[in-house]
Amino acid sequence: MKTKDTGLQMVPASGGNFDLAVETVRDEPGKIVSGLVLGQTLEQNMACILIAEPGDLKGNLNLGVGFRSALLGESLLEYRHQIKEQFAADGIVIKHLDLYDLKKFKIDAEYE
Repeated sequence: MKTKDTGLQMVPASGGNFDLAVETVRDEPGKIVSGLVLGQTLEQNMACILIAEPGDLKGNLNLGVGFRSALLGESLLEYRHQIKEQFAADGIVIKHLDLYDLKKFKIDAEYE
């Protein structure tokens, strides 16, 4: 198993934010025995890196593409380079990056 391949799951919340996915499981007396949902993290980690501006992620202040800014620009070349660089910094290997149109783009990647 790859180190970052499995972890806590997130779900969309109000205001465009994310919350931890929680599914409460109780035993016979009613005590909580588990709750946080674990699963594959590649897709959500890629989304977080794409959305985050540099300085947003407390654990790594340099990590983040700031993809929202791409909506204001005309050239996506800079963002293709940023995505490759930032994903590599997190251990994500890009197999295929199709980013020539903001309305239709595809990233095929996996953890090292």
